[in-house]
Amino acid sequence: MTGPRKDRLAPMPEDWRRALAVVAHPDDLEYGCAAAIAGWADGGREIAYLLATRGEAGIDSLEPAVCGPLREREQRASAAAVGVSTVEFLDHRDGVVEYGVALRRDIAAAIRRHRPELVLTLNHRDTWFGTAWNTPDHVAVGRATLDAAADAGNRWIFPELAERGLEPWNGVRWVAVASSATPTHAVRAAPDLERAVRSLLEHSTYLEALTQEDPETYARSFLTSHAEAAGERFGGEPAVAFELFGR
Repeated sequence: MTGPRKDRLAPMPEDWRRALAVVAHPDDLEYGCAAAIAGWADGGREIAYLLATRGEAGIDSLEPAVCGPLREREQRASAAAVGVSTVEFLDHRDGVVEYGVALRRDIAAAIRRHRPELVLTLNHRDTWFGTAWNTPDHVAVGRATLDAAADAGNRWIFPELAERGLEPWNGVRWVAVASSATPTHAVRAAPDLERAVRSLLEHSTYLEALTQEDPETYARSFLTSHAEAAGERFGGEPAVAFELFGR
């Protein structure tokens, strides 16, 4: 794939019907790309969410047995706010997700089941924009998602999946990484930015534990500032940026 000029982001591909978004925790997609997902869902595209964990270790004041089900409920409500009804959880342990064969197999199985042309994930690199350390869960899930997009199409990798009725799917054309420090493509955010804010606000328990700010002020400020920053390289209008890998 020939990359676009560094000073301008190219439009995201539009010739696809199904996408699978794979992340580590509840709220990862809401911080990363919910405005883009809302627009795609409104346009009739099928989008499913796959989360490696239930975010059960994410709130210090709540025991994991209480926190996990609560965050699952918030994630389902958050997905519904942007038109997504399919939300699945893999039940890897929050905070200690390991990159490896087991994680690749689980993601490859979901790709074979949903048969997406576009796979979405979150920043898989060691840092956020070169200044803040990323979490091991994000790195593991992002990296495994990139690998699983290829694994899903190879009959001789994880042959046990075919024995379970999950035939190979070699139809993934792109993997798009949200919140990358080196984005290449973008999609307009403005039409659905308000819905993205509402989607993030569905994580009310998490936001109350995370920040002392008013949750709506915090969510709106965070998402608007990131969309405006991406928009500086996308015709001056708010945008959601992705690093796009072609296959």
